Amino acid sequence: MPTAARLGAAALAGALLAGAAAAPALADTASPAPSTASAASSATPSSGVPAGLYGKGDPQYDGVWRQSLALIALRQEQVEPAEAAVQWLLGQQCEDGGWPSYRAEGTPCTPATEDTNATSMAVQALTALGGHQQPVTRATDWLRAHQNPDGSWAYNPGAPGDANSTAVVLNGLLAAGLDPAQVAVGGHSGWDGLASFQLGCATAADQRGAFLYQPAAGVPAAADTIASAQALLAAAGGHLPVTTTDRRDAPPKALACDGGQAAGPVAHADSAEADAAWLTARLAADGQRLLAKTPGSDTAAPAYDSTAWTVLGLVAAGHSAEAASAADWLAGNAFPWAAQGKDGTNPAATATLVLTARAAKLDPYNFGGANLVQLLIASGPAPKSAPAVGDPQATRAPGSAITEPDENSGFSAGWLIGVGLLVGVGAGLLLSLNRRRHKPASPADAPADGTSGDRPEQDR
Repeated sequence: MPTAARLGAAALAGALLAGAAAAPALADTASPAPSTASAASSATPSSGVPAGLYGKGDPQYDGVWRQSLALIALRQEQVEPAEAAVQWLLGQQCEDGGWPSYRAEGTPCTPATEDTNATSMAVQALTALGGHQQPVTRATDWLRAHQNPDGSWAYNPGAPGDANSTAVVLNGLLAAGLDPAQVAVGGHSGWDGLASFQLGCATAADQRGAFLYQPAAGVPAAADTIASAQALLAAAGGHLPVTTTDRRDAPPKALACDGGQAAGPVAHADSAEADAAWLTARLAADGQRLLAKTPGSDTAAPAYDSTAWTVLGLVAAGHSAEAASAADWLAGNAFPWAAQGKDGTNPAATATLVLTARAAKLDPYNFGGANLVQLLIASGPAPKSAPAVGDPQATRAPGSAITEPDENSGFSAGWLIGVGLLVGVGAGLLLSLNRRRHKPASPADAPADGTSGDRPEQDR
């Protein structure tokens, strides 16, 4: 059954196509069609951004991450990326198999700069593209060599593990066909490493099932929103891109606690359900989106990334019904996150939304009125081929306003404006036709230019 957000998207798209509303131009302007996207759209000599890279922003901290996400999302949508984009990613790999976040052309690899997150996302991208088994194997060997004694992974090898990095590494291993139960150090597997960050029965009831980022001496364990969101996909045994699974009829099952479970870690069999139950409760409490406080602020703001990862994890865990409202909220509100940053299109955010939309069975070619696939294509080198789907000009659609906490369907002010414009245009046409039928003909009815009064008003 269509939700309000889906109906609103259709109405607004119709209004835009009918010319009822004008859309502002963005820093990344859509090309007329995928086949005509500029090969140099992601870089100019003065920008310092490699021509094969998606996005215009400084790639120092996220070059490999955003490139990998973009390639995964485009491959999912049957877009064959430019060879330059694939070769750029392959060229970032170091001799030992790991990837840094980014290294400038000609800069040698430094082991201290290689990180598990970039490496694991690159593994998922190359696996999705196919035909790159050798670099994938070298990468998974590198990941296995840098597993911590407790089974976890750190962002940079040699540091204490954290939930986010461990989860992303498990995503990469699963994509490559490896069983985390068999990837172990000293008897501690990858699943054991992930379990070390999940809050169990020893914690307060309202935090059970969530994940903390990293334990710290003398600091009480507390749920971390983004850690819980990213951990869910791994706990559910999933990776990118997420494909829909058999739907579970019952909502996520909260962690059942009794006296005998108080001190032990959450069992792997219960991990995804417990995390999904905690995240679902947070979505329900905060208007079907997750909230987070930014550094230096006491006010919680919508956390688009965490919300998207939660949708991906819920779908992978079989809870697509619980993911639907959050996906609709993203459709109604996340366009500015994807397309209106200081550097224009954010390819990592746009790719994440493409993956989220498809997982939730929404249309990434018309996600809240925006063609996210075309937006992503236009942020990088022209692809070899792409299906002609959707309206390229929809990439310029304005994002809707953030909904109020009690408006959790994603049907926000932007949709109301679009629907109102569409209804107004229709009402005006009906009123004009009605007057024409009932008003007696007279010479005064003839247009001043002498043309026939039977022509439609829009053609006069």
